[in-house]
Amino acid sequence: MAKVYYVGDWAVMTGPVFAETPFFHSPKGLDIFNYGIWLKEALESTGRHVVNSVPSWDFYNRLGPGDYEAILEEYDVLVFSDVDAKLFQLAPNFFDRAKFGKKPLTFPDRLRLTLEAVKAGKGIMLLGGWYSFTGEMGKGGWGRTLLKELLPVLCLDYEDLVETTEGFSVEVTEAGKKIFKKIPFPSMPPLLGYNKTIPKKEGRILLKVKETGDPLLAVRDFGQGRVLAYTSDPAPHWGCNFIYWEEYNHFWLDCLDYVLGRK
Repeated sequence: MAKVYYVGDWAVMTGPVFAETPFFHSPKGLDIFNYGIWLKEALESTGRHVVNSVPSWDFYNRLGPGDYEAILEEYDVLVFSDVDAKLFQLAPNFFDRAKFGKKPLTFPDRLRLTLEAVKAGKGIMLLGGWYSFTGEMGKGGWGRTLLKELLPVLCLDYEDLVETTEGFSVEVTEAGKKIFKKIPFPSMPPLLGYNKTIPKKEGRILLKVKETGDPLLAVRDFGQGRVLAYTSDPAPHWGCNFIYWEEYNHFWLDCLDYVLGRK
């Protein structure tokens, strides 16, 4: 059994918002959406794995010094999807004004801890979205952090979103055929977008976007661990067709087996 710590793919919607007076704007609703439920259920579908699905705001707000180290000790695989780099680099409880001026404040770097954990043998899956890789208007920011050392692809220096309402299809490389031996990729429904990246010499491309040749899924070894980068979305919106594919569970179980070193 593998334990998976999955951060991201949650959202909060407020509204509709009404302005009933010039002085007040009133939201008339609040809904929380777990768009990670499809990936969680896929990885848990055989009963062999347990997934802890965590909103990005919990990862940001509730992990103080020492908490992330405990997570890295407990879990076998990390998954980060639609998670911007600032969630690793900042946290509210790192800036306690009551401690200012008493001594220099420093805290363990969660990006460094992540790299060290993977190097020591953890698996990691880094998945796409508007706040992944470079992201919308550069908000993902992965390429300006230590994550660039971990990734099997290179991030762009500018916004990397590639989208079309007509959808993109998938092409399997020879390396990909060795990993995904039983999955009929011609039946995979269209993807509505992805994060554009550049192949990297340390990485192996398993899937490409057929229309552009850009990487869709790339892997690499990193020390004793394995890294998998999927540049589209495992959830809606880019994956609003993908999540209903009959091979969706099989695909993600193969990905998990790969980062666990079973393929």
